[in-house]
Amino acid sequence: MASGMLKVAVAGLSRCSRLTLVRSHSTTAHLHQGVPGSLWKLGRLNHVAIAVPDMEKATALYRDVLGATVSDKVPLPEHGVYTVFVELGNTKLELLHPLGDKSPIAGFLQKNKSGGMHHVCIEVDDINAAIADLKNNIRTLSAEPRIGAHGKPVMFLHPKDCDGVLVELEEA
Repeated sequence: MASGMLKVAVAGLSRCSRLTLVRSHSTTAHLHQGVPGSLWKLGRLNHVAIAVPDMEKATALYRDVLGATVSDKVPLPEHGVYTVFVELGNTKLELLHPLGDKSPIAGFLQKNKSGGMHHVCIEVDDINAAIADLKNNIRTLSAEPRIGAHGKPVMFLHPKDCDGVLVELEEA
């Protein structure tokens, strides 16, 4: 569209429509341009991960106070964490606690003494295709997918490229 035609088109839009036009040119919208024709599909929210300074206290809160079903505490040495999953009707919470001094959760808790939201995990139907498609726009935190807490391949996307949110992709 020629510049003059764009000005005329924008001048005739309502305030709400202009906001939509501006939003369609955001970084996030740009990242999605290649996805419809790609070989992978973004799926459902698998879990929200919460870093906790006291795993037993956090587990008791969800199990004993809120009445949720919780898993056993499971060590994942390859990720440097202990995990407990809290079952919710439509998704899960993943409680994370450091396993070892070099745990990424230990660093997070040094900055956030009370704990807090660490990442969101979204399922994809083909993690290798997703990584190949995204690698020109979004940095990953490792060169290759690793096996995550559910025994499936996962990849973490850099929060600086995802609007400040650490995103974990997990193969469904």
